Amino acid sequence: MASTSRYDTNKVCCSSHPDAPLIEDYRAGDQICSECGLVVGDRVIDVGSEWRTFSNEKSGVDPSRVGGPENPLLNGSDLTTMIGPGRGDASFDTFGVARYQNRKTMSSSDRALINAFREISAMADRINLPRTIVDRANNLFKQVHDGRNLKGRSNDAIASACLYIACRQEGVPRTFKEICAVSKISKREIGRCFKLILKALETSVDLITTGDFMSRFCSNLGLPNMVQRAATHIARKAVELDIVPGRSPISVAAAAIYMASQASEDKRSQKEIGDIAGVADVTIRQSYKLMYPHAVKLFPEDFKFATPIDQLPQM
Repeated sequence: MASTSRYDTNKVCCSSHPDAPLIEDYRAGDQICSECGLVVGDRVIDVGSEWRTFSNEKSGVDPSRVGGPENPLLNGSDLTTMIGPGRGDASFDTFGVARYQNRKTMSSSDRALINAFREISAMADRINLPRTIVDRANNLFKQVHDGRNLKGRSNDAIASACLYIACRQEGVPRTFKEICAVSKISKREIGRCFKLILKALETSVDLITTGDFMSRFCSNLGLPNMVQRAATHIARKAVELDIVPGRSPISVAAAAIYMASQASEDKRSQKEIGDIAGVADVTIRQSYKLMYPHAVKLFPEDFKFATPIDQLPQM
């Protein structure tokens, strides 16, 4: 095997006949000169697809012998062999039973994992969560499943709690009500599994703050950026000044959005905000009552009032 100076050094060609086309012998893995028969390359690897199948060709599956993609979340990485249906007399015994049969095609453990991964993916699709969160939730479920820490709890409840934890850990938290809305499990059961998973895996999640939900709620309400900034400032100051002790960050955020919107031209009712935030009108009202007497200290200095503070709704 040689190359002349006239040709690219990376090109494989015959030293005596550099312009002659080469013949590839796929069985032997050789490249042969078509002029003199010289073997100019041996042990050549065919990188193309091996379009062969040993299963029923009418099944509609991809005719490849390499199998599906490896899934590290499944036991054995899914490296299994499927035996196709038998054809011909040699495939059956005297009683008509197939001589070669698959063992149980999938273990119950893998079946439970696949069903849970499918459920997590379906829930994430319903609330438009990215793939990174789905992957984290799948890993959390795999850890819980392998550790057998939550015996007696339904896999759907564990999957919902794993998705909730994954959202918190990825910095895009969702409320229990939002997860419950796309799940078949009650809010109470998801909350129980959430606490058990954190304890079993010895992990933790960051505390929820009002800022975690503010941009999403304001965006869903169609509020301008000025109102969103004012609502974020109001909620943060209310927490710093300890005006709303014991109130959940979601209810404080909803009350701050209500106060900021009522002071602007883009007003939103308590019911509109409550529907988006997933809290009751009375919950917003209670937080707003605590914040209203301190409204002067809560609004940012550069806020342009369409409605003065003294004319804001009083509960």
